[in-house]
Amino acid sequence: MHELALLDELCQLALQTAHKEGAHIIQSLRVQIGDLSGVDAEALRQAFAVLTLQSSWKNTRLELEVVPTRCFCPHCKQAFDPPDLMYQCPSCGLLSNKVLQGRELQLIAIEVS
Repeated sequence: MHELALLDELCQLALQTAHKEGAHIIQSLRVQIGDLSGVDAEALRQAFAVLTLQSSWKNTRLELEVVPTRCFCPHCKQAFDPPDLMYQCPSCGLLSNKVLQGRELQLIAIEVS
């Protein structure tokens, strides 16, 4: 379950940022997870539930934003949402290797006090 290690790293980043800002309590973490990131959102939620058993994290919320895969067709010059893992343009049928989004794993916001 690599989500536990990822969560630990995200929490360390949040703590460092909070301390730089002079904050002591982290109220929420907002994380983007791309469909292609290899991270299971439910496993990350479960790992966070374990973390919140610790008194310093018990009132912290985890907000997950799952980012869908989006590709770009160089022939049609348009972005599209692939229906499967083939990344085939729905307009011209060309296979695309240009992934615009879906690989994210980012701590995008923390709420502190």
